[in-house]
Amino acid sequence: MNIKALFALLLIRPAVGCGNQSGKDSGGTAAATEEKKPLVSVITAATESIPHTAVYSSTVQAGAVNNIAPQGTGRIQKLNVEVGDFVSQGQILAEMDRVQLDQAELRLRNDETELGRVRSLLDEGGISQADFDQLELACKVSRSSYDNLLENTILRSPINGVISSRGYDRGDMYSMGLPIYTVQQITPVKLLVAISETDYTLVKKGDRVSISADALPGRTFEGSVLRIHPVMDAATHTFNAEISVPNGKRELRPGMYARVTVDFGSKQNIAVPDMAVLKMQGAGTKCVFIIDSEGVAVQKTVETGRHFDGKYEILSGLAEGDAVVVKGNSTLKAGQTVEISEQ
Repeated sequence: MNIKALFALLLIRPAVGCGNQSGKDSGGTAAATEEKKPLVSVITAATESIPHTAVYSSTVQAGAVNNIAPQGTGRIQKLNVEVGDFVSQGQILAEMDRVQLDQAELRLRNDETELGRVRSLLDEGGISQADFDQLELACKVSRSSYDNLLENTILRSPINGVISSRGYDRGDMYSMGLPIYTVQQITPVKLLVAISETDYTLVKKGDRVSISADALPGRTFEGSVLRIHPVMDAATHTFNAEISVPNGKRELRPGMYARVTVDFGSKQNIAVPDMAVLKMQGAGTKCVFIIDSEGVAVQKTVETGRHFDGKYEILSGLAEGDAVVVKGNSTLKAGQTVEISEQ
């Protein structure tokens, strides 16, 4: 029965009288007056498309972090950048003492010269193939040693990023403790978001998300799901989704507190105004009142989902078409006959 029909039925129902029009019974006592019916407003429960979004707290992280340091100990000869400087991939950041590098370079040049000399002898038959192969191998070893020393003497940035820390001064002896520099990539940045396992099937790689940061009020940044971690946290029953943000203007910085809004699409469910939902004292559950075809209040325990736009999503407990009380329910009791006010 819809609300209009229910309202009409309540209007035409005869009032329950005492049967004595004089107002007195046979004993001369006053007739009991009819109890006043509670006045309520109702709406018809209907299914609607409910946006399924969630907001998660996270911290901005660098897209990549590289610690710049040589393979072994040595004296720091040059420091070319400072904290806060933006650097590009391949840029020279620091230079170590070159003594070992110079020695390796001389050894390599000597081996290459010797290899070139004996190659002509090999062609003329003045040296055996085995002796030539041994000299060629020695030359390759010298090249490998030189390349390794070069990489660990002239220290370059492996990424585009910003210098976030410096652990030494020029002339210090590097002792394999702190790195000389730390470079952090901030274009892009990433965020790890812990999402409930119940939403695992709803998150897909490439899904678009929006990010806001407390340090940048009024700004919203677009990102996407880069990867989904394959295991759940047994304690929190969540999984991590890694969010990538291009951050082309370098406004988001590692360490910033951020909120990530994930859109899971929409669902078709019943939604009612939040004023219709009451919390049952001592039980921790929620309920609503509906009015049956006889105009009687019936209490229904409901399971709520999302809260949006002043409404609650109802996951269970209501059926489409139910007459749900939205006003006058605070003092209403199950079993009371009510009067429905006009909307």
